[in-house]
Amino acid sequence: MIAMRKLSVAAATIGLFGALPASAQFYFKAPNIDSPRLTGAEPGILAQPLPGASADELRAALVWNLRAALNVAALQCQFAPTLLTLPNYNTIIKDHAVELNSSYATLTKYFVRTHKTAREGQTALDQYGTRVYTSFSAVHAQLTFCAAAHDASQQAVFAGRGKFGDVAAERLGEIRNSLSRWGEQQFSRTQYSAYVGLPLFADEKCWRRDIYTPSRCSRN
Repeated sequence: MIAMRKLSVAAATIGLFGALPASAQFYFKAPNIDSPRLTGAEPGILAQPLPGASADELRAALVWNLRAALNVAALQCQFAPTLLTLPNYNTIIKDHAVELNSSYATLTKYFVRTHKTAREGQTALDQYGTRVYTSFSAVHAQLTFCAAAHDASQQAVFAGRGKFGDVAAERLGEIRNSLSRWGEQQFSRTQYSAYVGLPLFADEKCWRRDIYTPSRCSRN
């Protein structure tokens, strides 16, 4: 019975802290990065405009942009494992595989349709994929980006099959907004990061040859 009680308490504790919004793990006062539901036609949302794209093709682009954002987060946000960006991403890839594959096929058809040859279309698609990934660079907005990616990945994990596109429409705007250079709203970035021991990604002194080196950081 004692062991069971300890297990129950542990489970309750995990549930309590697991329910906290990601921003609560980083900020005393988080910035507002809310966004309305998207269609994919909004300026600056996709990695590049898709002229003449149909509604289905724009939805596919939203899906692929969100997938890329969560992939980047799975790699860049491991300094905060409680955000679960890596395990969430792995779950999403498995549970939403059909929709992800279908969206990629739809995007492929768009690029083939809008270019003279299938080969040119494939090249354009490859270039687009590269732009999508690089568009989520978040060196100077790591905390807000990781918090937004956590919220989106949590929603996607619990979304039904075929609903990942809905999550993308609802969450991609927030992730784009999170890439702006935000600071903690009550305290300076350096004071706050030093207090809670978070990485100082915005401090240029911390970087050497594009490698983050904490020992080089100035926490004054």
